[in-house]
Amino acid sequence: MFTGIVETTGVVRSLESLDRDAGENAAGGNEGAGEKTCGLKLTVEAPSMAPDFAQGASVAVNGVCLTVVDTTGEIFSVELVPETVSRTTFGSLKAGHQVNLERPLRLSDRIDGHLVQGHVDGVGRIAAREERGNSLWYEVEIPDDLTPFVIEKGSIALDGISLTIAGLTGSLAAVSIIPHTASITTFGGRQIGDEVNIEVDMIGRYVASLLHAGSDTDRGAHPGPSPITESWLKERM
Repeated sequence: MFTGIVETTGVVRSLESLDRDAGENAAGGNEGAGEKTCGLKLTVEAPSMAPDFAQGASVAVNGVCLTVVDTTGEIFSVELVPETVSRTTFGSLKAGHQVNLERPLRLSDRIDGHLVQGHVDGVGRIAAREERGNSLWYEVEIPDDLTPFVIEKGSIALDGISLTIAGLTGSLAAVSIIPHTASITTFGGRQIGDEVNIEVDMIGRYVASLLHAGSDTDRGAHPGPSPITESWLKERM
């Protein structure tokens, strides 16, 4: 479990395909991660964080909860299964790219952001970027199946960063990035057209699941009419 308060950034040093039939890998190269159907081994340089890692530790990389499989000095490696690659932006990562990093929440820690599982729900695309005073205003296109879980003034994790939804117009969710967040994360360099990992508020997901329990809606799909109506409640009071 995480809070969406990014601690530092790391630099991707290599991406290696774990697919048996993928042929040559992308390790240390200038090419991208390849087809999104392949698993990946991602190696990251993080001087302020990697020395504290042990094999088996958890870390959020651009909002994705991953397990450290190897660590040497300032370098650590994680592995991604094809399902994770297909649901995230990792398929377009390249050596040299920066990534946001956060270690797991301790039970004694304050929750300065919001509860983030590191289970990315989908990928959004930046549709607008504007400087407003001392902040950066972004509008992100939210996939249709996630829009029911996005509300104005609610929480959302973008590339692992806990943010408040400042405005909502259709499928466009607006967030405002303060200078501190822009300086210690990758978001300050995001431009129109860039893709970002999205994790919606887990509490909203659970509430929606409870409200629609017993309906014909498939789990994880766009919610249909709720079986919990005013008459349903009156019958059980």
